[in-house]
Amino acid sequence: MFATNNRLIVMLIFTSVCGALFARSHLAIADHEIDQVLSPSREFRAAWIATVANIDWPSKKGLSTEKQKAELLALLDTASRLNLNAVILQIRPSCDALYQSKLEPWSEFLTGKMGQAPKPLYDPLAFAVEQAHARGIELHAWFNPYRALHPSAKSPISEGHISKKNPQVVKKYGKYLWLDPGEADAVDHTIAVILDVVRRYDIDGVHLDDYFYPYPVKDEEGNHVEFPDESSWELAKAGGEKLSRDDWRRQNVDRFVERLYREIKQEKRWVKFGISPFGIWRPGHPPQIKGFDQYSVLYADARLWFVEGWLDYFTPQLYWKIAPPAQSYPVLLDWWHAQNLKSRHLWPGNYTSKLFAEGKLRWPASEIVAQIQLTQAHQGASGNVHFSIKALAGNSEGIADKLADGPYQHPALVPASPWLAEPGDSPPEKPILTQLEAKPLLQLKTESGKQPWLWVVRIRQGHQWTLEILPGRIGEFDIPKSCPEGNDCRNPEEVAVSTVDRIGQESPTTFLSLRSH
Repeated sequence: MFATNNRLIVMLIFTSVCGALFARSHLAIADHEIDQVLSPSREFRAAWIATVANIDWPSKKGLSTEKQKAELLALLDTASRLNLNAVILQIRPSCDALYQSKLEPWSEFLTGKMGQAPKPLYDPLAFAVEQAHARGIELHAWFNPYRALHPSAKSPISEGHISKKNPQVVKKYGKYLWLDPGEADAVDHTIAVILDVVRRYDIDGVHLDDYFYPYPVKDEEGNHVEFPDESSWELAKAGGEKLSRDDWRRQNVDRFVERLYREIKQEKRWVKFGISPFGIWRPGHPPQIKGFDQYSVLYADARLWFVEGWLDYFTPQLYWKIAPPAQSYPVLLDWWHAQNLKSRHLWPGNYTSKLFAEGKLRWPASEIVAQIQLTQAHQGASGNVHFSIKALAGNSEGIADKLADGPYQHPALVPASPWLAEPGDSPPEKPILTQLEAKPLLQLKTESGKQPWLWVVRIRQGHQWTLEILPGRIGEFDIPKSCPEGNDCRNPEEVAVSTVDRIGQESPTTFLSLRSH
């Protein structure tokens, strides 16, 4: 079976590379072919920005507001330079907040002390959303749903933390504090925190990671330590619960996921909901796969959530190489695709930080590039998420250069999510274009005057078309001259522009012949 998979891998990479070469070779096209050939690629290109333990941002606790902002802007500039179209920012690593919240205290990872606001005061999430959108990049807010305290947190627990306000729903497990998913108050609190962010901030997505019930810990003798949820389990049985304890735990998580998806849509239907579970559902699925069993250990039935469509995108952490049969990137990708019965987005996560691991654990950049190419060639997947942005910002093993020169060479739109359209919604508006006299500027408007989410601008000189994706807030576009090697710079002759709305739907294209200046 694995030999067959190897042949498939080679074919997929060949198809992907040839497809990219074909697209580039057909940029010189006739006018009537523009909609077919210069429709932008549809691919989710994202990176996680982890704040827990200061993995990515801020680089350390207690930086000044000015330094925090500068670091975040540098990461967003990296994303823009690499033609990423989304970042996933961790704003709640452990029942704390990297934003202004009345429900949870300021994070220690931001200021160095839990409950202490940054000085001068600013709201990091509002700043991140504004700056991401100014670059035409989606901002997904990443929440850890149940972790209440991380061992890297060293400052005193503030009075605003849930372990102080409602200690009966918080359990100590190993070196961590954890919300008990069997406690209704714990679930209500987490959902209230997430919905508060959805209401108050212009985020594009809500994102959960792989922590549900905690990864297991062992005692000093090496024995497995049971999660201490005896009180909530006994209360459930007293209330008539007939499931086994393991099934009851899974039911707690299932109900949370389904409820959260429903309540996000009641607030803002266009806000996407995504989950990034451990990459293996259960060993033996498919048969060659071995490894950790999230279903029985984390009580996370990730397959059920995907099958039922309780999310808009699914990002299994496929943190393994292509070749090894026991945990094979393309084999697992194929298996997850087969579970996508509701046709949601499948955007796998990639362990790009392996590029700066120590010794034999380090991967070559060619592994990540090949994984991206495999995903691009896959009929059922339409994007990738890199863990984490540090590897891209640091150009580990030259990965940023290789992506920019290869699979991310041209800009791409986030794949559309048509199921998120409200009944009776108007389609994206066709642009109104005006060439301004004073300068070589193109004025971009819609008939209603409302800003779209994005502009897709195509520019023709002779038979050569180029494409740019611009933030919708831009009202004027400086028309660039084309300067072929060895030739004088000349003005473009025609532009063609479309708009894109918040769920990725694109309008018809408006054409305008340009006057020479």
